[in-house]
Amino acid sequence: ILAGDRKWVALGVLLAATAAIDAIYLTPRRLFPLKFLIPGTVFLLAFQIAPIVYNVNIAFTNWSTAHIGTKDEAVTAIQRNSLEEAPDGVQYLMRPARDADGQLVLVLFDEASGKGFVGSREGLEEAPAGTVAIDENGEVVSAPEGYALVPPDQLLALDRQLAGYTVPVGDGDSAIRAEGFDSALELAPTLRYDAATDTFTRIADGVVFRDNDYGSFVAAGGEELEPGWKTGIGLDNFSSVVNDPLVRDPFVRVFVWTLAFAALTVLFSFALGLFLAIVLDKPGLRFQRLYRSLLVIPYAIPGFLSVLVWAGLLNDDFGVVNNALGLSVPWLFDPNWAKVSIIIVSTWLTFPYFFLVSMGALQSIPGELIEAAKVDGGGRMQIFRRVTLPLLLVAVAPLLIASFAFNFNNFGNIYFLTGGGPPSNDQSVAGATDILITYTYKIAFESGKGQDYGLASAVSILIFFIIGTISAVSFWRSKSLENLA
Repeated sequence: ILAGDRKWVALGVLLAATAAIDAIYLTPRRLFPLKFLIPGTVFLLAFQIAPIVYNVNIAFTNWSTAHIGTKDEAVTAIQRNSLEEAPDGVQYLMRPARDADGQLVLVLFDEASGKGFVGSREGLEEAPAGTVAIDENGEVVSAPEGYALVPPDQLLALDRQLAGYTVPVGDGDSAIRAEGFDSALELAPTLRYDAATDTFTRIADGVVFRDNDYGSFVAAGGEELEPGWKTGIGLDNFSSVVNDPLVRDPFVRVFVWTLAFAALTVLFSFALGLFLAIVLDKPGLRFQRLYRSLLVIPYAIPGFLSVLVWAGLLNDDFGVVNNALGLSVPWLFDPNWAKVSIIIVSTWLTFPYFFLVSMGALQSIPGELIEAAKVDGGGRMQIFRRVTLPLLLVAVAPLLIASFAFNFNNFGNIYFLTGGGPPSNDQSVAGATDILITYTYKIAFESGKGQDYGLASAVSILIFFIIGTISAVSFWRSKSLENLA
């Protein structure tokens, strides 16, 4: 495949990598350690390094719904899309056919002149007299020698191919295009492309569309022809996050909510998990093991299933929560209540983790320290605040930071519970409960003209640096706790 597509660099890399791997595994002993390192290294490159490099590359392009292919493909598409029915154009009866090489052609019949034609991508040829015939229903039933009509049961498979099939006529500007499976129209262009100047000119009013160096043909007044093409645009995607209000304002709003969501989820989950760990850490408590097992259930159930169940429980109309409590709270459809719902559900999903962690950390604190604090006259709250909590944080602080980073990108909780909704007041693609990762997803698949992969990749890179910075600062600050151990 690589050789057929003339991807010589990729082919060379593949052959070199294959030869190196074979040499490692066929060598008896000298490279023995590499036999264990190679599988992990290959998967690291394939599923981590390669996607990162690919994502970074996309961030510096304008790749989106309207900018996908190459410039040549865009020029061809614009020329094809500019075709409209000519005022004096001929209407043909049509039937798809195959030539001797199996290539698709159009067998055409002009009722006005009684002549038959064969149209291909190279042009239109008149068929010998009498070789193209129609029946009483106006359907083409015969083709010239060397051509075979496509059977009726195979026509549906040609739908997509016929949609972009044109037959050039005259000077090459006009074309014949299939309309369905049994008719075709002669079309005239509304735009003319000049390869020498690399411009499109609208025939009706003479407006000129030029390459704007950002993957589009644009007129002086700002009108843009579609589609465009994929090209490098430097730091423009990153600049949009800072300078474009349509991107900047939702980004800032979502960023603030993402920080609040991650911080509050970690805070409430840790507080609840620690409280339950302290309560259930007392010796002699009846049914202690049963209580501990029950509290771990939310952690044992797959998270996305739990979120989907909660989405049903919190439904306004038939949700168990409102019906059981006699409430009419719009848990998922009011911006503020939706945020409360997300924090509640995220806390419910996360507190068993901190319950287990805190339980282990509490049991590792030497009992002599607690006894010494009691002898010194310390009360329960004083002992907890000055002895238990600082020693607990020595072990738990890195886990708190990791949990914050996880919730900062907790796509599942947001997507399956609220889908990022309800809609925000600023009419942007970002909903009221979207966090940065779900906002990035919507940019990639739901914004503007459809998909904006370049901007989404740029935002994902910013998310990486934001999380990296917060985590680095948090780990640096948490080192001060090590002196307490």
